[in-house]
Amino acid sequence: MRILLLATLPSAALDSFYPRVLGDPILAPYFEEVDMSHLKGMAEAFLAMAFGGPSAYHGPGLRAAHARPRRQGMGDVEFDRFMELFGTTLVELGLPEAKIGEVAAIALAARNDVLGR
Repeated sequence: MRILLLATLPSAALDSFYPRVLGDPILAPYFEEVDMSHLKGMAEAFLAMAFGGPSAYHGPGLRAAHARPRRQGMGDVEFDRFMELFGTTLVELGLPEAKIGEVAAIALAARNDVLGR
């Protein structure tokens, strides 16, 4: 069952999540020179759509959107770290374990697209 992201992971979650990413030595290099305000807007729209909300995302697909970080060497280690920080954010927001599992399953299903496989 898909969840409506806007009801469970509001903009405030990304406000908590992205500073973790930018402060992480494994992930931060992939976000250099990235317009974080633009990225956050794209992420909100994409995640809302991915989790069954309104289809307001009009950007590139996951493969295209992650082509630059893949060229920079992004792989499984970085994907796993990203997921770990995302999970920590959801736990701190107080989402129920079952909802975190749903979110994680959807995000993990995107691994091959993100990593260009």
